[in-house]
Formats: sequence, structure tokens, C-alpha cells
Amino acid sequence: MSLTTPAASTGFVAHIRRPGAWTLATLVIAALVALPVLVVVSRVFIHTDGVWGHLASTVLPEYVGNTVRLVLLVGTGTLVIGTATAWLVTMCRFPGSRALEWALLLPMAVPAYVMAYTYTDLLQFVGPVQTALRETFHWTRRDYWFPDVRTLEGAAAMMTLVLYPYVYLLARAAFLEQSVCVLEVSRTLGRGPWRSFFTVALPLARPGIVGGLALVLMEVLADFGTVQYFAVNTFTTGIYRTWFAMGQPVAAAQLAAALMLFVLLLILLERWSRRRAKFHHTTTRYRSLPTHRLTGWRAVAALAACVAPVVLGFLVPGWVLLRMALAEGDVRFGGLFLHLATNSVILSGTAAVLAVALALVLAYGQRLHDTPVLRTAVRVAAMGYAIPGSVIAVGVLIPFAHLDNAIDAAARALFGVSTGLLLSGTIAAVLYAYLVRFLAVSFNTVEASLGKIRPNMDHAARVLGSTPGRTLVRVHAPIMSGSLLTAGLLVFVDVMKELPATMIVRPFNFDTLAVRIYQLASDERLTEAATPALAIVAVGMVPVVLLSLSIRKSRPGQD
Repeated sequence: MSLTTPAASTGFVAHIRRPGAWTLATLVIAALVALPVLVVVSRVFIHTDGVWGHLASTVLPEYVGNTVRLVLLVGTGTLVIGTATAWLVTMCRFPGSRALEWALLLPMAVPAYVMAYTYTDLLQFVGPVQTALRETFHWTRRDYWFPDVRTLEGAAAMMTLVLYPYVYLLARAAFLEQSVCVLEVSRTLGRGPWRSFFTVALPLARPGIVGGLALVLMEVLADFGTVQYFAVNTFTTGIYRTWFAMGQPVAAAQLAAALMLFVLLLILLERWSRRRAKFHHTTTRYRSLPTHRLTGWRAVAALAACVAPVVLGFLVPGWVLLRMALAEGDVRFGGLFLHLATNSVILSGTAAVLAVALALVLAYGQRLHDTPVLRTAVRVAAMGYAIPGSVIAVGVLIPFAHLDNAIDAAARALFGVSTGLLLSGTIAAVLYAYLVRFLAVSFNTVEASLGKIRPNMDHAARVLGSTPGRTLVRVHAPIMSGSLLTAGLLVFVDVMKELPATMIVRPFNFDTLAVRIYQLASDERLTEAATPALAIVAVGMVPVVLLSLSIRKSRPGQD
């Protein structure tokens, strides 16, 4: 036995590390997804006739300053709200905690630009809040001061209310997957629930929390609707202005590349700080997580902390939208709802399934053959989330147009017929743009969950004769079911709200709920836009609630 084991072990390691089908599939998928990103980056090396120098000497410092402030404010807010609420509803019991498990996800169904519209209408001078204050206290305009919501801080508040569910979802999935034994050891050593949270549970959940925070930061960097409506100049508004107003796509692509570099540096900094730390379980014991019942003022404080984000992020904007829709809604929307909702759900569901499947292949391929080349390819493929949707759309249309022209030229030469546009302006092109844009959403979630599975489980499955594919399907996927559902939920809701990429790449006369909102809002018909906005919130609520309930039951060993 002692003579054969090292050889078997060496052969096993060599087999794992030898490039094979999984490595090839990972590289091919990464290359296809990264193609539009590389198209944008390739414009960096094109001369801009002094446009870049002009931007650097005038508006670039403002772009950088506002973007950094926005990232810090939203990142801090979402990290605190998402992590704290996830721990409270997962590990504590207080009145309403079970209902809050899914209610805390509801703000995710509200697009950030819709949140900006509703709070502007609610808090402006002629809005109901200030009007009620003046009527109640008989104030004039000079008798009081009221904060202006259309500022950088206001934009940060809107984004925080919409984006904290990213951190909440991944943190909750990470807490659900933690080992009871580790928590019991902490309690045995005399640490209370809160000290165990800060010293044990929080560090173990770090990959999931950081994955959610990375999604938040990339969404902040790529947001256009909120910052444009609030007149906050950021990198994203600069990209749009440079591309469409100044007519300088090369300079805009260079700004987008600088934005991608900033995101990449953030990711590399977090990876470096983690270094060789491992977060997988060292035990096979999975039992129901222990819960701490809160009473008295602790229960009241926990309830208030969890209810406040739901009220501010969902109930208030929902009430404003409902009031606007009933006052002067879109009278033509009734007949369009089923058609627009069907288009939105089909696109979102298909994109979610494809994104989770591709993320699973990428993460598992990197786990089997973790080399610098493979890591770089995967990271580049997951960078699309930091690029505005319109830039991604252009990056998709350029190679598709070249491919369509090549196919058309070949068909003319060989058969004397024209094929026209086979890929550009099709549903396939829209789904491709979605995958490029949102693959990072599913990949960060899947990678964080896969990293918590012990490598010994792979070794045991292979020794028992299981192939890598069967190991993934029969061993890893069931353990990761909660995180896979989370990844699908995130992509589904994001695609439901995606506007720029859909507007540019969609087929002719193919509209979604988000497109309808934009068409009405661009015509200053905000009260009419409230009707499709309510519809997109209602459609997005259904998967949010159902998948949240499924995630709660996904823990191994859970009753």
C-alpha cells in the first residue's frame, strides 16, 4: 500500500492539472464572453487627436472624484445593511423574521432610475412631503430648509436602497452554508452570539460578502440613469457624453477601459489581502443552524433594522408609483402588459439559466486547472459588469456586424444570394450582450460558494471513479443549490431592469417593460411611466419571493 499510494496520488494530481476538456471549455467560454470587452479595450491604442488630453485637463478630475465618493458611500451603506440584516434573519428569531427573509429582497425589483424618479417626486418642493409640512406649520418657502435629494449623496442613498440586496443575498447564502461545529466551538470557548459573529461567522462568510460587494461596486460604476437624472458627473456619464454628445467613441472607450482597470485593481487588492486563506469546511456534519431568540429591546431593534430598508427601498417608492399611476397612468398600457411582460420574462429567464451554467463551467474549470492564464481569462470575461450597457452593446455589434458581412459576402460569392443580417438585431445578440454584461453577477456567487467546498470531496469522488462532470453534477451542485439559485435570481432581476443594451441591440419593434419606462420618461411623462414601472416591480417580485424561500431550504441537513 505504501508503495502504490504516492504513485496513485501523483497520477491523480497530474491528471487534475493536465489541460483537458474542462480547461478548453473554460478558455473558449471566457474568450467568447470577453470578446466585446476586448473590442472596447482595443480602442485604447488608437490616437484621439488630443481629446483625451482635453478631458484629463478639464472634467476628468471631477469624474474621478465623484466616482470615488459614490463608490465609498454606496459600498459602506450596502455592506453594513446587507450583512447585518442577513445575519439577523438567518441566525436570530424575532417577530416577523421569517417574513423579512424574503421582504428584504423586494427593493431589488425596483430599478435605481425608478427609485430616483419616485423620491424626486416625493421630496421636491411641490411634492407631498414639503406640501404637507407647509400646510401643517403654515410655513413659507423661506421659513424652513429641506435637503435636496438630487445630489451626489442623494444618488448614493438611492443606489444603497436598491443594491444592498446583492450583499444580503450572498451573505445570507454564506451564513446558511456555514458549519454548526465551528459556531459551537466558538460558543464553547466562551464567546457570545455577537462576538462569534465578528470573529468566526463574518470572516468565514467573507468570500460571499466580498462577492456581493464587488457586484454592488461594479453596478455603481456602470450606473447611468440615476447619476444622469441627478446631474452627478461620474465616469459613466462621461463615457456617454464623450461617445454620443462629442462624437468621440475612441475616447469614450478609453474612459471605459480606465473604469475597467479601476475595478480590476479593486478585485486584485481583495485577492491579495486574502492570499492563501481557505474558507471551505473541514467537517461533513451539516445540521440545522442554531438560532438566537431575541426579546425586549433587542427584538425591537432587530425588527427596526430589518424593516427600515424594506420601507424606504420598496414600500415608499411603491406607494408613490401607485399614486402616480392612479392619478394619470398609461391608458394604453393594459393591452401591452402581457406582451411586454412576456418579452421581459423570457429574456430574463433564458439569460439567468445561461449565465449560471456558464459561470459554473468557468468556476469549476478554474478549480480543476488553476493557472495564471486561466485566472486571467476568467477575470477578463467577468469584467463586463463594470462597463455601461451601451458600451457593451457597441462591443457586441462591432464583431457581429463583421461576421454578418463576412457571411453575406461568402453567400454572394458562392450562391449568388444575400443573407442579410443573421446575428445583428436578433434575440441571440441581446442574450449575448446580457451574458457579457451580467456574467460577473453569477460567477462571483458561484465561485464564492464553490470555494467553500473541501478539495478532499473532489479527490474522494475521483478515487471512486467519478468524472469531473459527474462530480460537479452529483456532488457540488446539490451542496451549492442555494448559491446557484441566488446567482439565477440576481441575473434575472438585473436583466429585467437592463435598459441601454436592450435599447441598442434588440430586434426592431421588440420592446420590454424597461424600454417602455424609458420611452415615457424621456418624453417627460413620468406619471404615465409609473404604470410600466409598477409592472416591472410586480413581475420582478415573483422570482424574488419564490427563490428566497427555496434558498432558505437549500442548506444541507436542513429540515
